Amino acid sequence: MKTIWDLSVFYKGLDDPRIERDQKSADKAVAAFAKKYRKDKRHLKNAKALALALKDFEKLIELPDSHAMYYASYRKALDVEDKAAEALLAKLGERGTKRGNQALFFALELGKIPKALQKKFLAAKELAPYRYWLTQLFENAKYDLSEPEEKILSLKSDVSHGRWVQATENILNKESVPFEGRQLPLPEAEGKYATLPIAKRRALYKGVRSVYERTADIAESELNAVYTDKKIDDELRGMKEPYEATIRGYQNDVKSVLALVEAVNRSTAIAHRFYSVKKKLLGLDTLTYADRSAPIGKIKAKIPFEKATSTVRAVFADLSPEYASIFDRLLASGQVDVFPKKGKTGGAFCSSGVGQPTFVLLNQVDDSHSLRTLAHEMGHAVHAERAKTQRPLYQGHPISTAETASTFFETAALHRLIEGLPEEDRLVALHDAVQDDIATVFRQIAFFNFERELHKTVRADGYVPKERIAALMNEAMAAYLGKAFTLLPEDGYFFVTVSHVRNFFYVYSYAYGQLISKALHRKLAKDARYIEKVDGFLSAGESKSPYDIFKACGIDTKKPAVFLEGLKAIEADVAELEKLAK
Repeated sequence: MKTIWDLSVFYKGLDDPRIERDQKSADKAVAAFAKKYRKDKRHLKNAKALALALKDFEKLIELPDSHAMYYASYRKALDVEDKAAEALLAKLGERGTKRGNQALFFALELGKIPKALQKKFLAAKELAPYRYWLTQLFENAKYDLSEPEEKILSLKSDVSHGRWVQATENILNKESVPFEGRQLPLPEAEGKYATLPIAKRRALYKGVRSVYERTADIAESELNAVYTDKKIDDELRGMKEPYEATIRGYQNDVKSVLALVEAVNRSTAIAHRFYSVKKKLLGLDTLTYADRSAPIGKIKAKIPFEKATSTVRAVFADLSPEYASIFDRLLASGQVDVFPKKGKTGGAFCSSGVGQPTFVLLNQVDDSHSLRTLAHEMGHAVHAERAKTQRPLYQGHPISTAETASTFFETAALHRLIEGLPEEDRLVALHDAVQDDIATVFRQIAFFNFERELHKTVRADGYVPKERIAALMNEAMAAYLGKAFTLLPEDGYFFVTVSHVRNFFYVYSYAYGQLISKALHRKLAKDARYIEKVDGFLSAGESKSPYDIFKACGIDTKKPAVFLEGLKAIEADVAELEKLAK
């Protein structure tokens, strides 16, 4: 088992001549494609010709140019100070954008095919492998701009959004917080304060908050810039609501997602009940923001990485031997970077792509949360690997199904963890499980509400000062935290560090995935053979809509009932926690 990424699968170094060779190969292939289909327009009128053109188009997805992007981004993840990798990423991004713009005309022209012919194409036998992709393209074509306009938006996207966001992240990653005679890097301090006794917890949190306050000026400018940029894009495309582009991009139905948001907003009493019992368990008169994730106790047994891997692997094996095989292969091949180190980015993620190995980043600290994170990210990895059974065009997956997959595996690992604990640890484990459910569902929808309000305010006022942004964040947090909390105005400044509100409305996918995964587990508990349906979902990639993927599993995501059932499951756990707390 290897615990450090082996990036040699990509290149020997940033100066490896293969990087340039791969870029030139991609440049040549895209240029040839563009030259051919700029001239040859038979595919716009004939199904057989379109099938051949789409086969050529699909080959572009498999070009080796993205190897370098993944390599440089992984280098940067391991060392935020790797300026050479950051510079290469910027250059590759510009070059990739230019290539993309060369082929941009192809999809835009397909979108302009007359409706009657679109209908014939969707029914054509030759185009059956591409039917879902074409359906999405035809449905979203009404939001397309002209080719020159699309090129402009593509060229400006990094400087009008990406580099603004990166600037704030770079500043925060360089910050540190004084604690017990030493300087803690901000990511370490953010992850540490919740674990400390109350006095130290609140003191360290205050130090973290002071970093947010002193970096709020740059974050104020950044958020106003990227939210205004989003406003311009939406207006150009005719998008009426700021969340519409994301929901459509994730292939979800707008009404269904808004039904999810409404169901969660109407059920905040569940979160209020949880924090009320948490306050009691902590023995406090009121909770501060520093106490939001504070433990009520500690599971006595340490869970070193070796034990975490054996536990999670057993869970995966019980579900399917194939999942255990994927788990083993990634660990044996140096595709999982496990332990925190200076300069390494915080948190955890799984990354994959067409023709790319799946890589997982962790920051293991030998506790139950790390075990769950391992299951979550390796769940993403299983999803990514199973989707590779699809043709290149469909090997990705919408964010909503991705988060369902990860939480499905995490929930299975959580059940195994709790079952193996002694009686005195189960109250702690149940508390932690419910706390994570609350954060995944109610907190993420609170972020959705914050984003919606900030977009609305930016569009109405033109510019929103940091004090108002912080106030909007506090309003969103207070709505789900409830009366158990006393929030200070300066607490809202943590908006500077929430990356997801820069990735517009991404957050709903967490709640969506969590509640759908609960439905999957309920069905699996009734029939072990249901794992075949689950594997169908994991293997579907982007070959069908999330609605159709889950419909094949017997779950209708267009009906609020599925989300309400998930919320009731969380409520039942809160009720159990209340009983144990008496």
